[in-house]
Amino acid sequence: MTLDIFIADTDAEIQACFSVFHELRPHIEADQFLAQVRRQQTQSYQILAVRQQGTVKSVAGFRFAEFLAWGKVLYIDDLATLSGETSQGFAGALLDWLIEHAQANGCPGVHLDSGYQRFSAHRLYLNKGFRLNSHHFSLVFNI
Repeated sequence: MTLDIFIADTDAEIQACFSVFHELRPHIEADQFLAQVRRQQTQSYQILAVRQQGTVKSVAGFRFAEFLAWGKVLYIDDLATLSGETSQGFAGALLDWLIEHAQANGCPGVHLDSGYQRFSAHRLYLNKGFRLNSHHFSLVFNI
């Protein structure tokens, strides 16, 4: 079965990705999703998705960013696969595409943060050659 990997650009394509994103980011509501993605697109955010038999199975939200620490990198904000559809190569195919895209755009690396409890995702990243080389700290404000 062939995989359709595409950049979700139209409203319909972005909305078709919501159910996968919602599994990773359950705080995002369907009626706010498109507007949130459109705001992030002004900051170079894009959605890469893989579709099989008309259904989006896995998504990656990414952007190009420049950091003093790393230079220009492709940063993966989000990477998720539908429950029950994991371990079928969907996320791996997206990572392969993103790595090639980063190289084609002159990036010396690809970076991402991952929740400490996402062990199967960590196995995938390590198998793709990623290194665990830092901790991410956050301070959350109740606004």
